Amino acid sequence: MLKTYNSLLDQESKNHQGQVEPDLVRKLSLFSTTNIVIANMIGAGIFTTSGLLIKEIGHPILLMVLWVAGGLIALCGALCYGVLASAMPRAGGEYVFLSRLFHPIFGFLSGWVSFLVGFSAPIAASAIGVSEYLARSFPQIVDTGHSSLSVWMVKKSIAIAIVITFTLLHSLGIELSAKVQNGLTILKVGIILSLLILGFTLGSGDFGRFSSGKTFEFDFAGWKTICLSLMWIMFAYSGWNAAAYIGSEVKKPQRNLPLSLILGTGLVTLLYLALNALFIFSIPLQEMSGVISVGGLAAGKLFGLVAEKVVSLIIAFALFSSLSAFIILGPRVYYAMARDGYFLRWAAEVHPRFLAPVKSIFIQGLMAIIFILSGTFDQILTYMGFALGIFPLLAVGGVFKLYHQPQLKIHLKRIGFPVIPLCYMIAGLMILILGFMQRPVPSSTAILTVIAGVPVYLILARKRGRSQVK
Repeated sequence: MLKTYNSLLDQESKNHQGQVEPDLVRKLSLFSTTNIVIANMIGAGIFTTSGLLIKEIGHPILLMVLWVAGGLIALCGALCYGVLASAMPRAGGEYVFLSRLFHPIFGFLSGWVSFLVGFSAPIAASAIGVSEYLARSFPQIVDTGHSSLSVWMVKKSIAIAIVITFTLLHSLGIELSAKVQNGLTILKVGIILSLLILGFTLGSGDFGRFSSGKTFEFDFAGWKTICLSLMWIMFAYSGWNAAAYIGSEVKKPQRNLPLSLILGTGLVTLLYLALNALFIFSIPLQEMSGVISVGGLAAGKLFGLVAEKVVSLIIAFALFSSLSAFIILGPRVYYAMARDGYFLRWAAEVHPRFLAPVKSIFIQGLMAIIFILSGTFDQILTYMGFALGIFPLLAVGGVFKLYHQPQLKIHLKRIGFPVIPLCYMIAGLMILILGFMQRPVPSSTAILTVIAGVPVYLILARKRGRSQVK
């Protein structure tokens, strides 16, 4: 099974019927690849979840501890994915890893979740985050003078328009996408650094807020709350594995793929800790609790109402970067699945001029719009956080099997093995189990989403088998 599947993946220029098709090309440098990791990570999560987290846990020091824990978990995952990606530098991420190391059904289900949840839902969440910040910057946009339903429709319409715009942009090819992504990422990091420097040096905050807040009880209910909070935090860190999804388009993949994952994750962790410290420094906890557009509120507390509007607008544009990165990455998974016959055949088509999986990009945009219309931000967050936690656990577990596969050449030393993958897997399991107990409905929906992929796989596998016989 492994040998057959490896040979199939190595024939990247042919589809499952043996027909020669346009292929993805290696054009992304280490700088561009690291930028995609950073852009994919720094997005709606860091600028929208801290207010929700304070509402749940109520203490700033615990908030900081949980963000540190999330960063360490993400870094452990990035180190493991660096090993996997260097051995299997192909487009597709977990789909390729799990299909090669275990069985194609696990790869398919990871791609199925990526299609329904892993990229479409974060795109929707990022677009909703942009609309929230635009509403804080320009309240007259949503102040229709009518019902709350009208406000809801205006915010949703803004989010949908953003998704459509970037979907069309990234259908024009990876080179243009990379240029846009580099520019947006540099802008976003620059905005964050400026906000941090000006906020801590010139802003009117109070470090005494770090010792405020309610006492947190570390009983069973408290640990369930912690794991739910970590699930949301891991959404903010999601993207630490981004480079693995574009392995077929990265130059010198054995070097650049693991290095981009480690560099990107490490830098983002430091920025996240600094930003959360700034939020606590600038906003009284009771005013921060439950607020989605927390970055704009922080600017308002630091520098006044005008700054709140300006910074909210800037953050809205900064969120374009992560949304843009998701739109780049997701279709590469569907492309890889379709090339192997485990997804809709047309998803493997590469545009002859733009050399991009255009149809996959469009169907992902449609799924993101459905998410925008169907749920609230925190519902999407929990559903997405649980679903996205499942298959990285299996992929990291695959590191143990990888070291016993002579067919796959490992390009990295066993640094931290087996402690690092074990730490990631234990933490991930705790988050899923206790997070499920805290929010069973969206978590159960995520499990049902995975299960629903099993009959789809069986149908596609049978169809693929018949086409190979012919």
